[in-house]
Amino acid sequence: QVQLVESGGGLVQAGGSLRLSCAASGLAFSRYFMAWFRQAPGTEREFVADIPWSGDNTYYADSVKGRFTISRDNAKNTVDLQMNSLKSEDTAVYYCAARRVGSTRADEYDLWGQGTRVTVSS
Repeated sequence: QVQLVESGGGLVQAGGSLRLSCAASGLAFSRYFMAWFRQAPGTEREFVADIPWSGDNTYYADSVKGRFTISRDNAKNTVDLQMNSLKSEDTAVYYCAARRVGSTRADEYDLWGQGTRVTVSS
């Protein structure tokens, strides 16, 4: 049974930082692209960043480029999202997702975590 469990969300002031983590089990982690998506109230789930099995060639949404960094540890089956210079518009539930091939489309993923809430106060 595949499980993706996110942690690290919370309340932070604008300009601050948070680090999200996703622990994966039940899958051959090193063979999967791992991605972070987010969903704000009343909006569709949107792509944030992804990382291939090798850890290089990471890809980011324009809205977070230069502020967020995705990384993975294949020995620990974890993928992290370091979020710096947070803005109020980053407020959302953040989801971890896994797929054999990278994609920015949420509807192409079928392995998801339960989400962790990030609230950025201005």
